Amino acid sequence: MTPNDPAAGDFRTVLVVDDSAMDRRLAGAIIQKAEGWKPFFAGNGIEALDVIPKVSPDVILTDMLMPEMDGLELVEAVRSKYPLTPVILMTAHGSEDLAIRALKKGAASYVPKQSLAQNLAETLDQVFSAAQTKVSERRILDTVMRAVMHYEIENDGSMVAPLVSHLESDLTRMNLCELSGRMLLGVALHEALTNSIFHGNLGLNSEQRETDEKGYYRLAKERRYQEPYRDRRVRVVATMTRDEATFAIRDEGNGFDPSLLPDPTDPANLGKVSGRGLLLIQTFMDHVEHNASGNEITMVKRRSG
Repeated sequence: MTPNDPAAGDFRTVLVVDDSAMDRRLAGAIIQKAEGWKPFFAGNGIEALDVIPKVSPDVILTDMLMPEMDGLELVEAVRSKYPLTPVILMTAHGSEDLAIRALKKGAASYVPKQSLAQNLAETLDQVFSAAQTKVSERRILDTVMRAVMHYEIENDGSMVAPLVSHLESDLTRMNLCELSGRMLLGVALHEALTNSIFHGNLGLNSEQRETDEKGYYRLAKERRYQEPYRDRRVRVVATMTRDEATFAIRDEGNGFDPSLLPDPTDPANLGKVSGRGLLLIQTFMDHVEHNASGNEITMVKRRSG
């Protein structure tokens, strides 16, 4: 017998959440006919949150329009408390906008109510399979104690956003910070990388950007192809453990005296473009330091919570 063979007594479970008793029975009947699946039921989102810890469903199937707690609110609650439990939406006419918002909040899929009989069983199998892969990946990632990544990028500003996105994904996989913290950390990384390219390797001056922004970027474009700037690279070493992430970003420019950096928290400097990046970095990171030569910044972000 296979693990999902009903004869083995090992059913995959679905929590059906709908305030309509008729719709609950309809969905339940379809699920019972699907091989290896067993339904449980809740009348709304609040009741579902009470049932979830009791039955540990493999999948949650929810209506969108319900009293007390609707489908969107349930998706948000499940994502917060049970992030590895996928939610499938049952959509009806008039709930399309709400369903789109729920998908953006983390719902795994949706099935129109009028096509439950044709599509529900297949959708359950697809979503469950994807969720199991995610659970297995999470188990492997939980065994990672330390990861070190080395990157080397050219003086191309368009490379910054993809690299930051990649580093944010690594932070998520290592469970180092929540979404809001990840976005703030991404802002700090973006500022540090941009500084290394434009101020470090290309030798551009912040004051020029404040007085002539177009000229600033025009000069940056020219220097990308001129000696000695064109051969310089930005090197990034990202080290992630279970407790913190460290980012060392080094350029090959002439550097500067870190002691001469203006205090970004001084009200007189808040309005200056040159101080904004450093202020964001110091605000969003737990520890920041420059090397003596001023061509490397090291930033530390510790696990939130």
